Amino acid sequence: MTFLWPGLLWLLAAVPVAVAAYVWLLRRRKRSFARYANLGLVREALGAAPRLRRHVPPALFAVALTLMLAAIARPAAIVMLPTKQETIILAMDVSGSMRAKDIAPTRLAAMQAAARTFVAGLPPSVRVGVVAFAGTAAVVQQPTQAREDVIAAIDRFQLQRGTATGSGIIVALATIFPNQGIEVIEPGAGRNAPRPVPLPGGPGRKEAAKEFTPVPPGSHEGAAIILLTDGQRTAGPDTMQAAKLAADRGVRVFTVGFGTPAGEVLSFEGWSFRARLDEEALKAVANLTRGEYFRAGSAADLAKAYEALNARIVFEKKEMEITALFAAAAAAVALVAATLSMLWFGRIL
Repeated sequence: MTFLWPGLLWLLAAVPVAVAAYVWLLRRRKRSFARYANLGLVREALGAAPRLRRHVPPALFAVALTLMLAAIARPAAIVMLPTKQETIILAMDVSGSMRAKDIAPTRLAAMQAAARTFVAGLPPSVRVGVVAFAGTAAVVQQPTQAREDVIAAIDRFQLQRGTATGSGIIVALATIFPNQGIEVIEPGAGRNAPRPVPLPGGPGRKEAAKEFTPVPPGSHEGAAIILLTDGQRTAGPDTMQAAKLAADRGVRVFTVGFGTPAGEVLSFEGWSFRARLDEEALKAVANLTRGEYFRAGSAADLAKAYEALNARIVFEKKEMEITALFAAAAAAVALVAATLSMLWFGRIL
């Protein structure tokens, strides 16, 4: 916990002063009653419980005073708050390595099952879009609140060659910001210049592009990207350059690594290759965009990763001022103290 006005915490010194004044008053009253010969008989008749009970309301009042004085210093704390995410883009790897059966029944089936559960658990107001990437990337479902359309798009995945992780991020960004003229730049082997790959949006989309000004990473509260892959980039633009585009637009990219860093030797359409998980790149993407990296080495791990992602998407940790909570607690404790004093002694404190 922190305080926005920590210099005012010195006011808490009033609490021990108030306690000392209370003790002094009790002793003064005790001396004034000392002349009554029957005081001991009265105390024996009352018993110990009533003598202790009379100190409860003042003690509660001291607690209320402490809370009120602390509230003046404007306390702040990290709390869980509902996020303002309106659009979530699932960028999912559909490269040939997802055919592997090291995760039953296959990596692809496990990914689809976890994604379906994740989508079903999102708030109804959140729009979900799906981007599939292998050697290239494409939008297979525009952002929508219709969960059945999203799940149907996930179930229609077709495996292809290559892993263009950077393309997946850029196409997801272009889906979030359709009027910014974002394009995938494919390295042109044997050509003098890179080749722009047009994205959905129709003719004249580039002319409608708006001026872009970079914003702090993670500051865009309206959308986020969840990137899942089981291998390292083999095609498309550089992953970190794509992540920089997301960071400049304030979009957080949550990355999920599915598989093992050592990799697996897999066969696909008559050729063999080793699929390795590039954890360092995925961690770097998450760090650059203020997202978070999750490691999933099994179907159960993947389900847990998506469950954690659901919690991160719906709620997020944020520092906020909690002065109102301190003031409310002080008022509640003071009310209890006054009520007990009225019930037990017929007076307020």
